[in-house]
Amino acid sequence: MDEIEIPQYFICPISLQIMKDPVTMVTGITYDRESIEQWLFFGKNTTCPVTKQPLPKDSDLTPNHTLRRLIQAWCIANASNGVDQIPTPKSLFDRTQVVKLIQELRIPQLQLQSLRKLEAIASRNEKNRGPMVEAGVAKAMVSLIMSRFREARTDGLSEAFSVFHLVCTPTEKMKKLVSENYDVVESIMWVLQQEMDDQETVKTRAVLVLKTITEVASGSLMERLKPEFFKAMVGVLRQQISQQATKAALHMLLEACPWGRNRSIIIEAGAVFDLIEIELRMPEKRTTELIFGILDHLCCSPDGRAQLLGHSAGIAMVSKRILRVSPAVDDRAVHILSYIAKFSGNNEVVHEMLRVGAVSKLCMVLQAECSAKVKEKARGVLRLHSNVWNNSPCIAVYLLTRHPR
Repeated sequence: MDEIEIPQYFICPISLQIMKDPVTMVTGITYDRESIEQWLFFGKNTTCPVTKQPLPKDSDLTPNHTLRRLIQAWCIANASNGVDQIPTPKSLFDRTQVVKLIQELRIPQLQLQSLRKLEAIASRNEKNRGPMVEAGVAKAMVSLIMSRFREARTDGLSEAFSVFHLVCTPTEKMKKLVSENYDVVESIMWVLQQEMDDQETVKTRAVLVLKTITEVASGSLMERLKPEFFKAMVGVLRQQISQQATKAALHMLLEACPWGRNRSIIIEAGAVFDLIEIELRMPEKRTTELIFGILDHLCCSPDGRAQLLGHSAGIAMVSKRILRVSPAVDDRAVHILSYIAKFSGNNEVVHEMLRVGAVSKLCMVLQAECSAKVKEKARGVLRLHSNVWNNSPCIAVYLLTRHPR
């Protein structure tokens, strides 16, 4: 073997051995599967070993079949020189192995190792995840999460959250599991209140699991959520745990908003102020759309409007986002301004709308390529207080009277 020159691209950059099961990462670098899985799931690394580039969460490892065939052919051609033939990779999913790992979760000394192996199997290939649920992985993760809550322990939760998030899909079996184990929500909320090592990762995964549960569950779950749940989600926004956690919390709040009871609790938790503060940090487009979706729901309530008006940048922020982000934000923002002008439009508010540019933006909407519905809504707002605003140089009378063609 020492005298034979091995092609460089047959060598794994980690093990420096011939690759038996080459897989390619999103960075374009190919590794032996066993070595890169050790690096990612047991070493808990989040960068590509060669390029040092950060890796997207749950990024797949793509089997490099062409390279594996080349390596196999080279090994066969050099068998007379003592080169061993590489074995055919094992099937990506082995139910017996998964069931054994679930059983090993009951053995304290093997628990963490078993969790990491399950995480590796779930991350390896999306096709593994359905069979893993059938084998009982999701149920085992729910049991482990709830037992950690009862024992007031946080070890192993990061891996358990990761596995559950990966395998949880909106099947009837998952819906039944969630409905029968509603208390798992309380267990996860407990985690969000704890101080621990690597808490950004653990808490982000906890929020993602909550989002997954609310997506899988039926609408009845949203009606049953306790006030503590909404306070916890507003707490996630306030703590700025991570961008991923913030977006997941926003998704859940938006999904909960159609129920009046939920809106009242969210407002009571002070969400409007925190939503404005997040938006003032200029987040990405999708985050802004979520924020405006929630604000639109909350501002149909007097208390929600009062909180928005109580923030010194409330009206200004809503106005400035019009025509700058997306049609969805335009629609929500004009709707919010219409709520304010119609139901909270006292003299002070009306003059503030003029001062911070809200009135100018509504005029611009009439001239922009917006939907007829949004234009009509903007025109309606302008008409509400035309007696105050018609002296402004930004408003022409024809904008208040003409109809779209």
